[in-house]
Amino acid sequence: MQGEGSLSDWLSGLPIPAIGLGTLLVMFAAAATGHVLRNWQERRKARRERESGESVAQEGYLLGSALGLLGLLLAFSFGMVLNRYEARRELVTKEANAIGTAYLRAQLLDEPHRTRLSGLLVAYADNRLALARFGPRVAQHVTRNDQLLTDIWAAIRASRESAAAHGLTTALLVAYNEVIDLDTERKVAWNLRLPAEVLLLLLAYLALMAAVVGHQVDGSRGRRAAIVLFVLMALSITVIADINRPMSGGARDSEEAMAMLVRSLHAQQPQVFDRFLAGWSAAADGRR
Repeated sequence: MQGEGSLSDWLSGLPIPAIGLGTLLVMFAAAATGHVLRNWQERRKARRERESGESVAQEGYLLGSALGLLGLLLAFSFGMVLNRYEARRELVTKEANAIGTAYLRAQLLDEPHRTRLSGLLVAYADNRLALARFGPRVAQHVTRNDQLLTDIWAAIRASRESAAAHGLTTALLVAYNEVIDLDTERKVAWNLRLPAEVLLLLLAYLALMAAVVGHQVDGSRGRRAAIVLFVLMALSITVIADINRPMSGGARDSEEAMAMLVRSLHAQQPQVFDRFLAGWSAAADGRR
């Protein structure tokens, strides 16, 4: 386990452009090795024999099959990272909805529990938005996040009598439990990556295919086509590596749902929900 973690940490620490450039250089080196091996084999022949059409067709079929398998491996890797990207994006919306629901249910409590819980949820949403941006103060935001969750649960415990008086105990616990559960789910999702063994296997297969291409392809036209193929493969690996890094890559999760929630919470202070209640109280006093 220690070795696996060290390998994953090492791969995660590499700059994304360096991964793409390194992949391209590895394929060029493998192709050059395959070409040198072909020249060496030809020099060892006592005499050159022209290959039959059937042999050439068989070699082309094997090379096409190998490239097809490489395409499947790339598609599999793309599918894994894209599915995790979509899952992280859905978690943002679910968490924003959960925090919004918890905030609205807090408005049904008596004071001072309502104001206390509302303020804690606003601070929690602000911190979650800052945390998801993974800036230089991410460690402080994580500490603040965990402390706010503890304070929120302490406020829920203090409000149990008010919640019981209004019949809100179950509804309140369900709402705030979902907020806490989604906190854990998002933290786990941020750390989910493709296994390092999968990336290394993909790189090894790319190198092997590049060697086969270098061994089989001849002529300037074939070399140009091989270069285009290698560049496309390197770009694919670069995109996979970028999406595979939710905390440091360029393809960050959209936080628009959380940003919308933060704007809404700041615009809807607890006093906003009292306007009809105050009017009803004044009307009742007038009838008396």
